[in-house]
Amino acid sequence: MAEFPSPDWKDYELIDSGEGEKLERFGSYILARPEPKALWGKSLPAAEWRRLAHTTFTPGAGFGKAGKEDSGTWNRLKRMDDQWYIGYRNAEGLSLDLRLGLTSFKHVGVFPEQAPNWDWIWRQTRALAAKGRTPRVLNLFAYTGAASLAAKAAGADVTHLDSVRQVVTWARGNMERSGLDGIRWVVEDAMKFARREAKRGNVYDGIILDPPAYGHGPDGEKWKLDECLFEMLRTVGEILAPQDAFLVLNLYSNGYSALLGETVVRQAMRTGSLESGELALGDRFGKALPLSIVVRMTR
Repeated sequence: MAEFPSPDWKDYELIDSGEGEKLERFGSYILARPEPKALWGKSLPAAEWRRLAHTTFTPGAGFGKAGKEDSGTWNRLKRMDDQWYIGYRNAEGLSLDLRLGLTSFKHVGVFPEQAPNWDWIWRQTRALAAKGRTPRVLNLFAYTGAASLAAKAAGADVTHLDSVRQVVTWARGNMERSGLDGIRWVVEDAMKFARREAKRGNVYDGIILDPPAYGHGPDGEKWKLDECLFEMLRTVGEILAPQDAFLVLNLYSNGYSALLGETVVRQAMRTGSLESGELALGDRFGKALPLSIVVRMTR
């Protein structure tokens, strides 16, 4: 199963992809940046890429400590703002405003292939809220928070956790710009927080995880996906409600498959109905660019 953002999303488009790059439009600006999974040829000539792009990205020399990408450089070809906003609207009423910015690691603050997850989280949370209570949703490794906003807009009491204070501040700005409030912000190591919540007996109706391949907590805690994922999921299983609950696991790590993700969730959780697949983007020329795998569970 492969899922794509709706073509009705007017503020984002993958224009072309290939030769290790992708050409994307975010609102009024077009960016060309590296994409290792684009193994095919480009459909547009290089001169057209350069004509269209407001900026390109030159990556660093390679990988530094613990596999972390070296920072690179944005090369502006046309005038553009350092920061700008795009909107996300779906057919069911979800409405978000998300700030973008050119970071040194080629990211811009939004991962557009995640739009199907935002829609799914929105629907699941609304269904729980319709039962007459306020669902509690925990977003771990939450980055700039589109998934947190989707849950909050659907009526949840949301806890948003990331180990980097700057991106939590970014997420707070997205909340305010989207006309929402009341999200609980936590800057902490995800494993430490989940273990403490388990000891306290706290339970959530929805848990969202988007862990990196490598990472560090605010106090230097080390995270390596291969070594920590199963333990994290088992801990999450202790704080996920036994019924009327959902889980979303997103994985970008190369070499992982949807079947692997589904199996590790099944073994950690033991109960629940699972679906899994890939999240992808489609360009104007019919090429599908798979970017992550997703496993979703409901009880």
